Amino acid sequence: MLIIPAIDIKDGKCVRLTRGDFSQQKIYLDNPLDMAIIWRKQNAKMLHIVDLDAALTGEMVNFERIRQIVEELDIPVQVGGGIRSADDVKRYLDMGVGRVVIGSAAVTNPELVGDLMKTWRASKIVVGIDAVNGVPKIKGWTESAHLKDFELAQRMKDMGIERIIYTDITRDGMLQGVGYETTRRFAELAGMKVTASGGVTSSEDLRRLAGLQYCGVDSVIIGKAFYECNFPCQELWYNFEEGICLDHNFSTARKR
Repeated sequence: MLIIPAIDIKDGKCVRLTRGDFSQQKIYLDNPLDMAIIWRKQNAKMLHIVDLDAALTGEMVNFERIRQIVEELDIPVQVGGGIRSADDVKRYLDMGVGRVVIGSAAVTNPELVGDLMKTWRASKIVVGIDAVNGVPKIKGWTESAHLKDFELAQRMKDMGIERIIYTDITRDGMLQGVGYETTRRFAELAGMKVTASGGVTSSEDLRRLAGLQYCGVDSVIIGKAFYECNFPCQELWYNFEEGICLDHNFSTARKR
């Protein structure tokens, strides 16, 4: 299992939310770059960054802060939050981001995904599906989509998407355990590579998720559990990433 620390940015600061509720946020550091450097020193091999302001407004509010992280670190960075146009994607990939995460736009503007797949390699574009009881949420988790999570995944697969980042919102930021059954169900129905997210609290959660590799779950994003020091980090990466190999080409070259 590839373990990916999460950095959520709001108002320029590193924060964590509870169940995506913007009124329930906790600030961990004023400078997200400092947090990124900490995770890299702890042996992270990849980072997941979300621009929470952009997720609400569609404006790339924290672009420069994300640029600082990408330029400073020597590991791939994936970025999501409010990416709703081909120009947004190009700006991030040209800046050096390893891959971008399309969230709301996969529901509101699926043609965008089709256009992106004509321009970029599948390793550069992933889709984030954040769901409650199997129903995707969009626009900063403030609206519901009118289809099931696995139906959205299958539509994206037909367009050439190979990986889904799947978040069980009911577990996100709660530190009450990963949504194992919802993740398993989704992965089995989607038939794609899946990065699990939401609720990971302990090494037992990681062991359970590792058992889902048969249905495509090969990586996991961890947020609040890291910030609350639930894991001895060096031991964590050693136990769960021994022999791990990134299966993506993170160069910024365009697809020929």
